[in-house]
Amino acid sequence: MTPTAVRPYTRRISPIERGYLNAAATGTPQLIQMVIEGEGTLEADALRQAARAATLASPGLAVRRSGAFWRATGTVPEVVELPAGTGLDDPFFHRDLSVVAGPVCEVGLIRGEQPQLIVRASHIVTDGRGLRQWIADLFRALRGEDVAGCPDTVDDGHFRAAAGDVPPSPAAARLTGLPTIIGRGPAGTRPLWLRRKVPAGPSGVTARAAAALSRHLATDTGRLIVPVDLRRHDPAVRSTANLTSQMVLDLRRDDSWKRVHSTLVRALLTKAEVAVLDRDFLRDNPFANNLSEARELDGSRFPCTAIITDHGEVDPRTYSTPDFRLTSFSTLPMLVPYAEMFLSACRVGDSTELTLSCRDRPGARETADSLLTDVAEALRS
Repeated sequence: MTPTAVRPYTRRISPIERGYLNAAATGTPQLIQMVIEGEGTLEADALRQAARAATLASPGLAVRRSGAFWRATGTVPEVVELPAGTGLDDPFFHRDLSVVAGPVCEVGLIRGEQPQLIVRASHIVTDGRGLRQWIADLFRALRGEDVAGCPDTVDDGHFRAAAGDVPPSPAAARLTGLPTIIGRGPAGTRPLWLRRKVPAGPSGVTARAAAALSRHLATDTGRLIVPVDLRRHDPAVRSTANLTSQMVLDLRRDDSWKRVHSTLVRALLTKAEVAVLDRDFLRDNPFANNLSEARELDGSRFPCTAIITDHGEVDPRTYSTPDFRLTSFSTLPMLVPYAEMFLSACRVGDSTELTLSCRDRPGARETADSLLTDVAEALRS
């Protein structure tokens, strides 16, 4: 009997992913970087074998662009060994990943008393949930377990259908001149990252953080983006693709976290992140309708104040082995051309790991540190 041929992993580039391709065309790297810190040991050779097993099961992390499609090439993410003490200013954290030449994912291993694993991937081809699924398989392979895999090739159109009836999305007003909050003057090309570990794990992290941020608005209003995982409309789908849509919300100066939270809940109940998929982003985009408009955003004004993403609870057992125990899980958010800052949160046990990304310019570090202090206090209280 002739064995059935296995079709190579191929999927069409989705509208969401094309938006990230456009953002990358402005010269801003579109990257997800997840940082796992712990106690014990991680061996590079074992990581290479585990990365191969995880990628065979999730070929979406081994694709290259081919016209209107992503096609798996079999390229396994490289494991890069970095010396102990490597910091966030190292070029490893700032180099881009090409979706044309590949690879679209790589792993960094920093040895030391508290080893760190840094998993970097192009945000054009994956999102936070997708990358975490691949990392979970990486650790399953390290533990000698069967990998779960993410073989599905659906795009955001699948979830638009799965969501059923969705109220239409109202047109978002264009805000072109929100003044900067963090620093003034010329900005460097690299992101400035500030990290904070907060001994608290409250509910409503996004709303509490947004309310704390509203105290720093330079005008009476601001604009907030909250990423939402479309997989919630069909949890059976296992895919590493970029399946994250956006909810765009107005922010008021000195806002209350309860008002922000209720607004978020209403938006989720009405499936607002699905409704925006019906919008014509070439004519009805609250940020930039073309590359020329995007390039005009010179860093002195932004149509979006902040992006806030809550990655939720992280189970240390998922990212541990008999020889390595996770103690910290965080992300390094990218710069977004139309947003002044990007705040991410991850909860590990009774603590919340915060990372703020902004442009490195005069006065930025001091202002961003003050803002992050206020967010941390909002989570504690």
